[in-house]
Amino acid sequence: MPWAVGSLRLGRAWVAAPDPATLRARWAALTGAAGAERERLFRPTRARTPGAGAAALPGQRAGSTARFTDVPGPCPEPVRVLREPYDEQWLLPDQRLIDLARPELWRVLDEHQLFVMEPPQTAGPPLVTAHLPAGRLGRIRPLHRRPGGAEPNLAPGLLPLLGERYGTWVTPEDVLCWILAAGRPGPRGYEVPLTADPASWRAGLELGHRLLSVQLRGARGGEPPRLPGGRRPYVRSALPAWPRELSYDPQGETLDIGGGTLSPVPAGAWEYEVQGVRVLESWFAARLAHRDPEADGLEALGPAQWPQGWTSELLALVTTLALLADLAPERAAFEAGPSLTATELRTAGVLPAPGWARRPASVLDHQEEGPGGQFALL
Repeated sequence: MPWAVGSLRLGRAWVAAPDPATLRARWAALTGAAGAERERLFRPTRARTPGAGAAALPGQRAGSTARFTDVPGPCPEPVRVLREPYDEQWLLPDQRLIDLARPELWRVLDEHQLFVMEPPQTAGPPLVTAHLPAGRLGRIRPLHRRPGGAEPNLAPGLLPLLGERYGTWVTPEDVLCWILAAGRPGPRGYEVPLTADPASWRAGLELGHRLLSVQLRGARGGEPPRLPGGRRPYVRSALPAWPRELSYDPQGETLDIGGGTLSPVPAGAWEYEVQGVRVLESWFAARLAHRDPEADGLEALGPAQWPQGWTSELLALVTTLALLADLAPERAAFEAGPSLTATELRTAGVLPAPGWARRPASVLDHQEEGPGGQFALL
């Protein structure tokens, strides 16, 4: 996947939140303030200040290109993003508020797109999401270079070569599934061996499709993942208005959330880590961040009580992590078999990938509004 983009840099934590109502409240508080108080709430950086203009984000509602101090405009509709590993939150899609928004990613964001993130030195599969990644999640590799899934972000010539070797039609999503099953961190980054054995390809494809289905969690019209054997985590006792602590009882497979309990929660879900951090603990901490005594300004605005929707999200997350933990031994044991050689890939014209494949495609199917209402020149 030659084209890679660095992480978004938000510059101010208050532009993202676990629920959209919080973002609307923060927007109202910011636009209702004036002078020095608005400046303080905004949290200016060298890249973004209330007096700086910015282009509208591709695909988002126009009218937010005037300087914020002049015309804040209506609150932009929050969009779903992946903020941390397996933690889906919401973001205000206004480039005037974001230090580095990566417009090239917004241009290719649609119902066909998937984003692959390459966390450094992790034994697990790369993160894949149908939402825009908006955190420090590693370099981002879109599956498609253009909207509508029109052009895969793959080395030119790779799909025909694999189709010929395996005697079947190979799609970009097939290659992504193979990456999830066979890729491993190595001295040159995340390395993906391409098998020369059609049987190994089919086995890796089957495993990769299961991994992808679990990670997408029902996005793009798919079925939400379920635990085998009819098991399903549920709320055993109601959560308090604001749970303060998260703990786990391995004997009863019970997750305690401030006195409220969820079960059954398999141990694999509780212990699932990304880069040494337990995902469930990180997810819980993000929802309590606005209640931290040191939270200040807009970051201190949040729901007064634990929203019921968060409990539903937590139950779905437990299922996702449990399934990923169950698949981890199978993935660790998977071997790609004999690989296609670099010589074969060079002969087929797959390597080296041309320079244009490492840059964003020219997406000029619509006009984009630049700062101050001027049309952007791309």
